[in-house]
Amino acid sequence: MRFSRILPALTAVLALTPGFASAQDVAPASETSVFVFNTLLLFFCGMVVMFMTAGFCMLEVGLVRSKNAAAICLKNVAAYAVASIMIWLVGYHLIYGVEPGGFLGSFALWSPKDIDPVGKGVASGADFFFQLVFVATVASIVSGALAERVKLIAFIIFTAALTGLVYPIVASWDWGKGYLDAQWRFSDFAGATLVHSTGGWAALAGALVIGPRRGKYNGRRVTPLPGSNVPLSTLGAFILWFGWFGFNGGSQLALGSVSDAIAVATVIVNTNMAAAGGVMAAIIMTAMIYKRVDLTIVLNGAIGGLVSITAEPLTPAIWQAILIGAMGGVIVTVGVPILDRLKIDDVVGAIPAHLFCGIWGTLIAAWTNADASIGGQIVGVFMVGVFTFGMSALLWVMLKYSIGARVTAEQEILGLDRAELGLEAYPEFAGR
Repeated sequence: MRFSRILPALTAVLALTPGFASAQDVAPASETSVFVFNTLLLFFCGMVVMFMTAGFCMLEVGLVRSKNAAAICLKNVAAYAVASIMIWLVGYHLIYGVEPGGFLGSFALWSPKDIDPVGKGVASGADFFFQLVFVATVASIVSGALAERVKLIAFIIFTAALTGLVYPIVASWDWGKGYLDAQWRFSDFAGATLVHSTGGWAALAGALVIGPRRGKYNGRRVTPLPGSNVPLSTLGAFILWFGWFGFNGGSQLALGSVSDAIAVATVIVNTNMAAAGGVMAAIIMTAMIYKRVDLTIVLNGAIGGLVSITAEPLTPAIWQAILIGAMGGVIVTVGVPILDRLKIDDVVGAIPAHLFCGIWGTLIAAWTNADASIGGQIVGVFMVGVFTFGMSALLWVMLKYSIGARVTAEQEILGLDRAELGLEAYPEFAGR
């Protein structure tokens, strides 16, 4: 009786094994197994990357003041929803509809095309979903940097333009086999520049156009505005650390062979070790500079290490991954006070962690990847920076002088929870 129950399951497993096929199989079993495992990789890793949205949300909620906690939650939820719709409306075909060596893809709705799914190696829906969650990551970077003073409607409009136009065009230049890939052999395995620097450039443009929070800077004096819940930010950082395994591991895009499986495992190990290097570097650096360890910078040190390894997590040895990540931790530690000296208000440290470390990670990729050249990496970083910053600055200026990009002084003092949402994240403490 037990054998009769086990036999169907055993047959199903054998059906996915190369060389085993029944007369009813549409395609050879080896091709079928590749298709199934590739599809599973993208769906599973895509769901893990989607969970990064929760990580960004928790990190940001903990680093903003309690009167803005609910508003930042709403912005993160809205960003994911907007990104999902925009990648379907236009973004996907802008990325993959570009001519080889070109600059601009096609404007068209995405729809599933699985007429010959096995021959293509992966279900089209799996590839679409995996690209979708990457787009959402770009928007999350902006929300944290501009927290506590950007208008909800302005943020949503900007997010639509960023996820539907700016990011897809940038991504097409490499992942869509556009200009950077064809002419410069630009290499960005999982998006240190295409995703994280793009989000960082957009955040920097917004911070410059919108300006700092009220009371943050007074002459040369920097007034700390502590967050409401550091333990919650720590949880967010851990979620992001976990999510990066899907972000980088899934970017192998295949799991149907021994070599692909080994590559995914190598990528995940190097990703983890780079984050560890970023944490330790931030601990040492903050202890030396401030005579005590700064937890918020250490959390961003982990993120800086993760961003740094994202451009090339496959080819480094473990010691190289640790060093690359450690430099990310150093960059974050130094970058935060530099922004304050320039009076650029970045609430969560997104610009050092994503922009600065994204640039570093992209350039250092040529150290371990023989197929990448330092010249090509520099050109890629420069092109993405000029285009993204220029377009983002233009969008923010247009929003500023039309509907307004930031809330009023009264709304900012009151807090965006009450001003925009009419509620409070922590009502039990309202009277204290």
